[in-house]
Amino acid sequence: MSYKTIFTALTQASLAKPILEHASALSQNNDAHLDALCLGVDRSQTGYYYAGANALVLQEVIEKANEEAQTLEKMAQAELGKTDLRWSCDHGMAQLPDIGRHAAARARFADIAVLPTPYGDDRGPEQEALVEACLFEARVPVLVVPEKRAPITAPKTIVIGWNESDEALGAVRAAMPLLKQAEKVHVVVIDPPKHGPNRSDPGGLLSVWLARHNVHAEIDVLSKTMPRISDVLLRHADDLAADLVVMGAYGHSRFREAILGGATRYMLEQSKLPVFMAH
Repeated sequence: MSYKTIFTALTQASLAKPILEHASALSQNNDAHLDALCLGVDRSQTGYYYAGANALVLQEVIEKANEEAQTLEKMAQAELGKTDLRWSCDHGMAQLPDIGRHAAARARFADIAVLPTPYGDDRGPEQEALVEACLFEARVPVLVVPEKRAPITAPKTIVIGWNESDEALGAVRAAMPLLKQAEKVHVVVIDPPKHGPNRSDPGGLLSVWLARHNVHAEIDVLSKTMPRISDVLLRHADDLAADLVVMGAYGHSRFREAILGGATRYMLEQSKLPVFMAH
């Protein structure tokens, strides 16, 4: 099992090169095809401008978005042309509320999506929508990478945040190609349940299943000594000098089709490590 199609979406020139480096490294390591979608984003709000100006302003922002998409495509083609990868690169334009649909339509035919950390002062609002679209609409795992980190080839140490949930198990299944390549895998259980069938052996069944895939994992049982579970997980990952964190992604329906849950959002906001998520 390996990743054969890797997807990434580019919407900001400042993030394009580092995210292409991460996606290219993963593609090289898996002998995979890299599919890059360059999107110009129309961030206008129809109806906001004075009467009679909407059509004129809309045409202007559409042209600008198309120009941005074409510029991103040329940049991506130049970067990918330096590699010996199999790749494809297309461009398009999408309004901000609709960008998730465009990304999900392409990402659903990939094995994994590689996207930048969606939060930060230099991030457009579409970055969170791209992560949500891949996770909850396209239903593909997402590798969220800080652009200042060196690209992942084969991570040596991986930390799994394990809470027995369906989302966490789905993330482990989806991360199997990476787990098989790792030298060390730590299954981290924080405040395991005091009742239930797994109370005496938290993470035991998971480690047995992983062993059958030739992934030899250690189980680390920790106490919740910090306000957030994600804080404990990140501190432990730092202590282990981990290269990657694997965890389930949690969302809830409210006013939008999918919104990243508080634990998921906090993890992406605080982590300085690449985070592999699946829902």
